[in-house]
Amino acid sequence: MTIEPELPEVETIRYALDREASGRKVKTVEATSMSTLGRYRNRKQFAGRLEGHKLGQVRRMGLLLVSELDHGGLLVLKLGPGAQIRRNAARDAVEAGTEMTITFTVGGQVRLVDPEGGSEVCVIEGDDLVAEFPQVAAVGMDPAGEMIPWTTFGGWVLARQMPLKDLLCDESIVIGVGAVYSDEILFHAGLRHDRMSDTLSHQEVRRLHGALIQVVNEAIKYRGTDLEERPFQDVYGERGVYGDHLAVYGRVGALSERNRMPIQRIKYKGSWTYYCDTQV
Repeated sequence: MTIEPELPEVETIRYALDREASGRKVKTVEATSMSTLGRYRNRKQFAGRLEGHKLGQVRRMGLLLVSELDHGGLLVLKLGPGAQIRRNAARDAVEAGTEMTITFTVGGQVRLVDPEGGSEVCVIEGDDLVAEFPQVAAVGMDPAGEMIPWTTFGGWVLARQMPLKDLLCDESIVIGVGAVYSDEILFHAGLRHDRMSDTLSHQEVRRLHGALIQVVNEAIKYRGTDLEERPFQDVYGERGVYGDHLAVYGRVGALSERNRMPIQRIKYKGSWTYYCDTQV
């Protein structure tokens, strides 16, 4: 079982899809199975909403990828664990686990590769996004979006009494941070995963805010993180290389860049959390 994609991976896909698919007209849609089409009775019902129509700009709403179609509807894609998006020529071999192929009238194909079948794809009415996906109305700070001042962020942090790892992984507080990037953010902020949020000083809140923005945007710069438990390649089949810059995640026993002592790990709520002794 792979772990969920986080914001840097989804934003990496969004950027490439916007460049490669925006403005293109859909010729055909082929779905291998119904595993990603749970809202439909059959594949033809979904394809009929997409074929013959142009895609608009590809946006990210939380972790959803959304494109407005020329008939006013919205194509919505929610990536499941281990899912990948590929830009292909029609002649390219079909990768195992390919669930959907969208062929454009000009410009090849986009394929959804999802061996676990945990993704969701649908076309909804333009004003139904919140009704169909209520999570987009309840999301918190987007570290790759509009800047939220550290003072505002601090108000959210200090008003809660919860471990910092739980806080960072709570979509109502921060969008798209999970197992990987929460450990990295907390290392760069110098804070432990189990530190209670309402005990932070203003200086510590400011460090946490800065580390959150820095880590997420650096990971986007390096096109995400490719890991054994969460393989990631971009739309062009190139692996994300932020893994080469990870400070603690998955590096148990390696020497910390902060004190040259071995990085440690501990089981936290059923999964490993990685940290350095300098975190308080």
